Amino acid sequence: MLGLFRKKSPEQKLQKQYEKLMSEAHRLSQSNRTAGDAKYAEAQEILEKIDALVKKPE
Repeated sequence: MLGLFRKKSPEQKLQKQYEKLMSEAHRLSQSNRTAGDAKYAEAQEILEKIDALVKKPE
């Protein structure tokens, strides 16, 4: 209950978006390979942003 109103960090938001794109890519790859590959490419861009946030010196 205490964590209900806690704001998510940018890294957590990107991680959630990455997971969503990967599940969509998997679902699409079973029926439409090119659409699945496009979603996978979007997910990889998000993963690169996550890596950049993690490696960023603070």
